[in-house]
Amino acid sequence: MADEDNDGKSPAGGSGQGTGQGGPSSRKPTPGRPARPNPPGGGILMGRPFGVPVYVAPSWFLVAALITWVFGGQLERVLPELGGLRYLIALFFAVAFYASVLVHELAHTVAALRFKLPVRRIQLQFFGGVSEIEKESETPGREFVLAFVGPLFSLVLAGVFYAAMRAVEPGTVPGVLLAGLMVSNLLVAVFNLLPGLPLDGGRMLRAVVWKISGKPMTGTVAAAWVGRALAVAVLIGLPLATHAGGLARGGVSGMDSLTDALLAAILAAIIWTGAGNSLRMARLRERLPELRARTLTRRAVPVETDTPLSEALRRANSAGARALVVVDGKGDPLSLVREAAIASVPEHRRPWVAVSTLAQELKEGMRVPAELAGEDLLEWLRATPATEYLVVEDTGEIYGVLSTGDVERAFVAAMSNRADRRGART
Repeated sequence: MADEDNDGKSPAGGSGQGTGQGGPSSRKPTPGRPARPNPPGGGILMGRPFGVPVYVAPSWFLVAALITWVFGGQLERVLPELGGLRYLIALFFAVAFYASVLVHELAHTVAALRFKLPVRRIQLQFFGGVSEIEKESETPGREFVLAFVGPLFSLVLAGVFYAAMRAVEPGTVPGVLLAGLMVSNLLVAVFNLLPGLPLDGGRMLRAVVWKISGKPMTGTVAAAWVGRALAVAVLIGLPLATHAGGLARGGVSGMDSLTDALLAAILAAIIWTGAGNSLRMARLRERLPELRARTLTRRAVPVETDTPLSEALRRANSAGARALVVVDGKGDPLSLVREAAIASVPEHRRPWVAVSTLAQELKEGMRVPAELAGEDLLEWLRATPATEYLVVEDTGEIYGVLSTGDVERAFVAAMSNRADRRGART
């Protein structure tokens, strides 16, 4: 089963799934950080072990039906007396197997929480599970442990099911179920130990290369390219291996060959895509420190609630400012005048429109510390989506206004500058 354990995000509010690989970072907590909203689009919420939401994606039901059909066919050959009951038992096996996958993911989650890394959610989906860990490990040793605990627990489960299988009579329903769970957990552990991103083995390889080279990006590049090579090997090698095994047993049907080829293509696509996402997210995280709230902030002028828009704009132009902050009689900020709202007011009406009618009230999380930068800055903006934010000094003094549009443009510019520099060196 493919297993990814990090969630990469795009700037200023977007999110995407993948194994974001970057360098170790030292972050101190920022006072007053807004709480993160629950992630949307996760599927069906099943619970919150250790405070982390667990979702079942709609694609899981497709896989559960497929497992039920395949395992039901195997039960028909082993226990033909079951009749139609075999599909109910096969469905139980599908649920028990994904419960084992959940244990695998919970191992990653507990390790991440132990290292004080926030976990956004766990999602059970097509071909496995995902633990969306939101920050990078600070050391290669922690990265290795974080990756290894998942396969380790799958191996432990395989051992537990093997011991239980030895305690029951072979050829019975419990014996067949326990044997199936033992084999499936063993396969999950072995597959995830393959040394290529986005698998756990790839993250372990990344940690080793990171430790040797001292550069997390070097580890990511090495593990991602090994992951791509692994995808090609799965695409070509899995059908060949199963075909050779079928010939050794006396023949292989065309349907079996087609099924093996389709399975190999799906697994190869998952590994190839995950490796590419890991590489892209690593490069993204390299550029995040270039995004600083202080350098991206627009100068702002304070205006009182009943100030006409035309007068407020005149003051802003005179001061060389590009933003308006509505304040009370004591000079305390109340709201921010939205840039889009200003543009929507025709010029001949601006003397008759008060700035307060175009302003967005300052909510919790819309006051951004001026020293925030990189991933911490994007995390803050994601937690409280808005078009403008009030940037303040540690003393609470107004520094200016930050626009999410400016953050997006700065991110694109940083990406372009790095690409240009790489092209020049080449």
